[in-house]
Amino acid sequence: MAASDVATVTVFVQAPPSLAFQVFTEEVDAWWRTGPRFRIGRRRAGRLAFEGGVGGRLFETYETQGGSRTHESGKITVWEPPRRLSFEWRGVNFKAGEITLVEIVFEPVGEGTRVTLRHSGWAGLRDDHPVRHGKVGAEFIREIGMWWAALLSGLREHLSLSN
Repeated sequence: MAASDVATVTVFVQAPPSLAFQVFTEEVDAWWRTGPRFRIGRRRAGRLAFEGGVGGRLFETYETQGGSRTHESGKITVWEPPRRLSFEWRGVNFKAGEITLVEIVFEPVGEGTRVTLRHSGWAGLRDDHPVRHGKVGAEFIREIGMWWAALLSGLREHLSLSN
């Protein structure tokens, strides 16, 4: 994988790996930031959830003028509590067959957990793909890294309020 293909973000949380994994997967709607930058439903009421286990989904259900819709953002490919989780990632503007891969590793460090997220597969999407918002190479990977960093900060903040 080329360096411009992978965004890697790490955060330390004050919780054991078992709790960090549980909160990451079972309380995703509570720690995942809201608003147009982070949610497909934008400002509308919605819910983000994981279905546990290999083959489960990461999906967002949100309200529309005609009722509600569900977007499947990911399909779980690795489910190894409390150490590892991987899923295919699809942006709302991806075509059939376009996917990237997100891997999260939960490592015990002292009294807490180092959570490392790697989002790869961007080289498989053309440079003018709408998900890139006009950015390519290292500039785009930096943007994706900052997006995930904001989300993992939400995880850290949520865990610190829960303890």
